Amino acid sequence: MSLLQLNNVTAGYGQTPVLFNVDMAINEGDMVCLLGRNGVGKTTLLRSIIGLNKISQGSLTFNQKNITKTPTYKRSRYGIAYIPQGREIIPYLSVLDNLKLGFTASGKKSKRIPLEIFEFFPMLRNHLTRQGGLLSGGQQQQLAIARGLMCNPKIMLLDEPTEGIQPSIVQEIEDTLRRINREKGITVIVVEQKIDFARQLARKFFIMDKGSIVARGKTTELTDDIVHQYLAV
Repeated sequence: MSLLQLNNVTAGYGQTPVLFNVDMAINEGDMVCLLGRNGVGKTTLLRSIIGLNKISQGSLTFNQKNITKTPTYKRSRYGIAYIPQGREIIPYLSVLDNLKLGFTASGKKSKRIPLEIFEFFPMLRNHLTRQGGLLSGGQQQQLAIARGLMCNPKIMLLDEPTEGIQPSIVQEIEDTLRRINREKGITVIVVEQKIDFARQLARKFFIMDKGSIVARGKTTELTDDIVHQYLAV
């Protein structure tokens, strides 16, 4: 069943469109990679799904609800978690307080950190009182994903989660995202530049160029010819 549906979506910044007539269907439990060269609209697409960019044409349906005009905070409460590029950890807050910000997004009153957070990210348990800004880039990325999990989302949107992170931590993040998808049934969309990471992690791919979807399919169909045509610099 389709969890997220974009129909003929055009969106951008002010009067300047960046996305043009985007059609996309994401099913429950999908693990999807969104690929494309720099500047083709991948981040704008994620921001449009969470509501940070206004859709000027077309419609957006999530979990059978039309959310085209729904404000961002309500989309979060419906179950959309967004982990932006650059992570946006609050540097002077502790790891614990950064995690608790996830409760704010969900609108839930509980203040107890679910134990599963530390099962997925055991490193965080040892750094709860540490300032978020003192963590390494890889640790901050894990904290950002954990914060997104705090609202028990139906879908997670991650913008370049491996950027600037050492290979061993990239592997940890890949394994954890796969576990989150498999064990919790959370749908995952990852914007990614690393083709190998995309092939290993995702089961489906979409490729963007000039604000539109130009290729899609199963990751097993992501051939070197397609990579060369749309992704080679």
